[in-house]
Amino acid sequence: MIKKLSLISLFTLLPASYYFAQTTVFAYLKDAEGKPVERAEVDLKGSENDVTADKIGYFQFVDLMPGHYQIVITKSNYETKVMEFDVAEEKRKDLGTITLYSALTNADQGLTIIDSDNDDDTSTSQVSTVGLLQSSQDVFSRIAAFDLGFYWFRPRGIDGRSGETMLNGVSMVKSDNGNVDFGNWGGLNEITRYPEISQNHVPSEYAFGGNSSVIYKNTKASEYRKGFQFTQSLTNRNYRNRTSLRYSSGMNKSGWAFTAMGARRWAEEGIQEGTFYDAYGAYLGIEKKFSDKHTMTLNFIGAPYRRSTASPSTQEVYDYRGVHYNSYWGYQDGKQRSERVRKGFQPLFQLQDFWKINKNSSLWTSVSYQFGKDKGSRLDWQNVPNPSPTYYRNLPSYYDSLDPNASVDTPAGSATTVQQAYQASMAAWTSGDPSVTQINWDNLYRRNMQQPAGNYYGQTGRRALYYLVNDVSDDKIWNAATHFVHNFNDNIRFLLNVSYQNYRSEQYREVKDLLGADFVLNRDPFAATNQPGKSGLFNEGEENVTKRVGDKMTYDYIFRRQEVKVNPGLKFSTGKFDAFVSAMAGYSSSNREGLFKHYLYPDSKGEGTDYNFWNYGIKGQLIYKLNGRNFFVYNGAYYSQAPYLEDLFINPRVNGSVAPNIRNMVVNANDLSYVISTPFLKLRLTGYLVDTENETSVQRFFADGIQLSNSDDQGNQTIVQSAFVTQVMTDVKKRNMGAELGVDVKILPTLSLQGLASIGQYTYQNDPVTYFASDATGVFSNGLSYINLGKAYIKNYRQGGTPQQAYSLGFRYNNPKYWWVGANWNYFDDNYLDPSALIRTEGFIQNNNSSTPYYNLTESELRRVLEPHRLPSSFFLNVNAGKSWVIGKYYVLISATVNNILDNTKYITGGFEQTRNAKFPDFVQDNDREFTLFGPKYWYTQGRSYFVNLQFRF
Repeated sequence: MIKKLSLISLFTLLPASYYFAQTTVFAYLKDAEGKPVERAEVDLKGSENDVTADKIGYFQFVDLMPGHYQIVITKSNYETKVMEFDVAEEKRKDLGTITLYSALTNADQGLTIIDSDNDDDTSTSQVSTVGLLQSSQDVFSRIAAFDLGFYWFRPRGIDGRSGETMLNGVSMVKSDNGNVDFGNWGGLNEITRYPEISQNHVPSEYAFGGNSSVIYKNTKASEYRKGFQFTQSLTNRNYRNRTSLRYSSGMNKSGWAFTAMGARRWAEEGIQEGTFYDAYGAYLGIEKKFSDKHTMTLNFIGAPYRRSTASPSTQEVYDYRGVHYNSYWGYQDGKQRSERVRKGFQPLFQLQDFWKINKNSSLWTSVSYQFGKDKGSRLDWQNVPNPSPTYYRNLPSYYDSLDPNASVDTPAGSATTVQQAYQASMAAWTSGDPSVTQINWDNLYRRNMQQPAGNYYGQTGRRALYYLVNDVSDDKIWNAATHFVHNFNDNIRFLLNVSYQNYRSEQYREVKDLLGADFVLNRDPFAATNQPGKSGLFNEGEENVTKRVGDKMTYDYIFRRQEVKVNPGLKFSTGKFDAFVSAMAGYSSSNREGLFKHYLYPDSKGEGTDYNFWNYGIKGQLIYKLNGRNFFVYNGAYYSQAPYLEDLFINPRVNGSVAPNIRNMVVNANDLSYVISTPFLKLRLTGYLVDTENETSVQRFFADGIQLSNSDDQGNQTIVQSAFVTQVMTDVKKRNMGAELGVDVKILPTLSLQGLASIGQYTYQNDPVTYFASDATGVFSNGLSYINLGKAYIKNYRQGGTPQQAYSLGFRYNNPKYWWVGANWNYFDDNYLDPSALIRTEGFIQNNNSSTPYYNLTESELRRVLEPHRLPSSFFLNVNAGKSWVIGKYYVLISATVNNILDNTKYITGGFEQTRNAKFPDFVQDNDREFTLFGPKYWYTQGRSYFVNLQFRF
C-alpha cells in the first residue's frame, strides 16, 4: 500500500530498546453492526510491513520490538482510524476489537461533486470545490465542501481551473478551457466517491497539479463491497429522482473481479421553471489479478444526458417573477419547450496496469481514450428583433425610459403610446402572462411560415427568420500516464509521474430546427450595415449557402493540443521534520485549423501556426512535529502554466489570431498552518498568500457605442457602432490572501461541535492592458484583428465569484443505535461581481469627436459610477439526519438533508456586469434609472432544497 503523507499519520516509531523479545500484535476489525471488515489496509507507521485484514477482519504484525507504535487503518466507505499503542516485554499483544464507522457525510446525501448540476457554463470554474473533500479528515475543508460549497463558496477564492482531477491515472482536465466535465460520469456516485485529495497547492503523489487541489480516484472493480447496492433518491433541485443499482463480484479464486453500475437522474421540471433533466450513467469495471505483484483493470464509463438550463436575469425581472424565473422557455402547442438544451455523450475507456516490481518499487501505467459530442442549443435570428422575453426592449423599464406621450410599436407589432405600452407590459410581467414573459414559440413559427418563398443562392424556399442552432464540441482525447514509486528505505521515497495528452476537438455550429422554414442562410445578417459591399458569407466559396437541419453553419474549426508533463518527487523524514518536494517540467503545442473561410478574415481557414510553451514548477511541504499531536506545516508552490486554447485564440470562431503579449501564467502560493490532531480536538489555523501574474482574461459580449473603425485594401473606412466583441486583458495580476480556521471538538463520545472561519481579501494588483476585437470589423488599420484600448483601471478592485468572508457553526450527534442528526449555521459576506474592463478604460470617458474626456466629468462622479459592485450578505441553516438497520443479511440506510431550511431567496450566488453601453454619458443615464436597462445579471440561490436517500444492500 502506498503510504499517504497526512497530518494524522506523522508520529513515527520510537523503539525503546532492541534487546528485548519480539512481539506479535493482533486485532479484529468490525463495523458498527459488529460485522467483520475485510480487506482494510493497516499501515504501521515507520515500517514497510503493512498488512491487509482477512475475511474475518483479523490482522497481525509479527516481530515488533518494544516501543511506541502508531497504525492507520483505511477502507473505502469507512472513516480512517488512527491508533497508538505500546509494546513491552510480551510475546503477544491483543488490541481487541477495533470498530470502523461508516464515513457517511453529506456526500452520501447526493451532494457530491458529480451531482453538481451547474446550469451555466460560467460556473464550471468552481465545481471542484463542491466535492472538495469527499474523503478528507480535514475539518475546514470538509465543512467548506459540504456546507459552504452548496452556496458557491470557493476556498481562498481560487479558480477551479487551476486544479487537477485524475481518474484512473490520467487527467480529466479539458485543454480548451481547463475545466473538468463531471457530467461525463454523472450519477455514478457510488463508483467515483472517496478520492484521495491533496488540498490547495499541497504536493501530491500523483500529479504536480496547481493551487486548487489534486483529486485522484481509481475505480478498481475489486475495491467495491461485494453484492448488490440499490439507491433511490428524491430531491427538489435540478432533477427530482435518482435511481441506481450496483453489483460487485469481489475477487474470485481465478483472480477476476467485476463491478457494474447503472443510474438514472430525471425530472419533468426541476426547481427552475421550464427546465427538465434526463441523464443516465453506466460503469463496467473488469479486474484481473495475475499474481500478488501484477493486476490489470479495464474500465468503461458512459453518461449520456439531455437537460435544459436556466437563465440569469436582471433585478427588474426577478422583482416581477421571483428567483425561479427562467427566460429560456415558452409554450408550443400548450407544452413547455426550452431553447437552451444541453445534450452529450462522451464515453471513456481506460486500461490500467499495476505492477509491484519488487518490495521497494511499483509502477502503474494507464491508457485512456475519450470521444463523443457535446451539444448546446440556442435560438438565433436574422434581420428581426430579439425574441427573448428579457431583451431590454421587451421589459417595462424600456418604455419607462421613453417619452410617455410618444408613439411606439409593441412586440406584437401594433402602434400605441409609450404610456399605454408601459402599463400593458407592466401588467403582463406582474401577472405572468406567458405570451410576454416566456418565448412565444407559436409566433416564431408563424413568422417563418409567413415568409414568401424566394430564390436564394440557387435555392427556392422560405428563409428562416428564427431558428435553433447547436454549438457542438466533437472531442477525441488520448491520455497515457505512468506512476513510479521507489522506497529507498523507511524514510525516503522517490516518485515519478509522466503523462501525455493528445487533444483534438472540432467545434462548429449546426442547424437544429428551422421552425417551419425551409432553410437558413449561412450569412452574417449585420453585413449589409457594418460591411457594405462585402459578401457577408461565413464560408466563402462553398457550394451550398442555404443550410438545412444538420448542416454546419456560422463557424467550423479544429483545436489541437499535445502536452507532455514530467513530475518527479521526493518524500523524506529526518528527526522532527517531514518533507515533500515535487517538481514539474512540461511542454505543450497548440494550434487551430479553420474549416470555414470567413468573409472578413484572411486567416480564418487553414491550419495555423503551432504555439509552443514550456512549463516549470516546484512545490514543497515541510512539517515540523512538536509532538504526536501538534504540528506546524508549510506549503509552497512556484510554477508556470501555459494558456488554455480558449485563452490563447481570442476569437477562434472567425480567425486564428492569438492574444497579444500572451505568456505563461505564473503562480506563487504559500501557506503556513498550525494543526492539532487528537481524538477529542481537531484544529487547523492557516494563513495564506497566493500571487498570480501574466494571466490572460478573454470575455465576449455585445456592446453599443464602441466606435470601432477599419480599412479595406482600397483604404475605405467602415465605422462600427455596435457589435459582438471580444475583450482581452493581458498580464493580469491577482493577489489572494487570508486566514482559515477549522475546529472539531468532541464534547461527548457521541456529540461533536464543528466550526469554520474564512477571512480573505482577493484583489486585482495592477491595471492590465486591454484589447478589443470584433466579429464585424475584420482587420483594423494596424493590420491586426484587434486594437489596443490601453489600461483597464481595476487595481485594488475585488475579484468576483465567491464570498471573501465565510463562517459556519454546527454540531453532529451519532447515536449508538445507528442514527445521527446534524445542523450547521452558515454566513457569507464580501461577495462582489468581477469589474468590467471596458468601462474602466480611458476610452470609456473620452468623447469620440474630440478625443478628450467628456465635459464636466469629475473624479468623484466617475468613482460613484464605477464603484465595486458588492452583493448582499446572507446566512443559512442546514440540517441532516439518517438511520441504518441490519435486517438479516440486508443493510438499509435512509438519510436526508435540508439546505437553506429558512428558505432564504435573497442570496445572489453569482453574476456579471453587462457592458452594453461602452460610453460614459449613456452608461450614467442608464445607471441612474430605477431599473437600468443594462444592469447586472444575477443568479440567485434556489431557496430551500432537500435530498432524501434510501440505500439497500443485499
